Amino acid sequence: MMPTLIPTQPAPDLTMPQIGADPFSLSAEKPDWMTMLVFYRGLHCPICKGWLQSLEAKLPDFAERGIGVLAASMDHVERAEKTHAEWGIADIRLGYDMSEDQARSFGLYISSKREGSEEPDRFSEPGLFLVRADGMLYAAAVQSMPFTRPDFGELLGALDFVKDKGYPARGALT
Repeated sequence: MMPTLIPTQPAPDLTMPQIGADPFSLSAEKPDWMTMLVFYRGLHCPICKGWLQSLEAKLPDFAERGIGVLAASMDHVERAEKTHAEWGIADIRLGYDMSEDQARSFGLYISSKREGSEEPDRFSEPGLFLVRADGMLYAAAVQSMPFTRPDFGELLGALDFVKDKGYPARGALT
């Protein structure tokens, strides 16, 4: 059974290597406001490419709002390096080698390779998590398919509203 992450509760810690930098550790992050974790399926996913390219274009907007960003997958270093180099996402902090246990701790769905595909043997489906600077989960969006992901432009507008109105985390009664 997958864990249910509850807003206003501590987010699971996440530590992993990242391209071109020291390892990422969620517990060591010190954002002004939040950390956004963007979990993508991996190099094999053309929808992920477009999603992360959209994120790359909006990174300055997230930074302006005090939001640090990490995109991460279960891909190994070679695939992650290729993703970083070929997708035009040089400014995104890109984590890799996420374990299946780490993915499951966030409630991500796990898929296996389709016969004849370029997919890795196992990989996580997409998810997006907003973690407050105090380590508490603010919001989560998890998908069991590669489709229907949060739009980063829409999310920025929503976060402006959240900050302006002091809008609380929702779903805490789950």
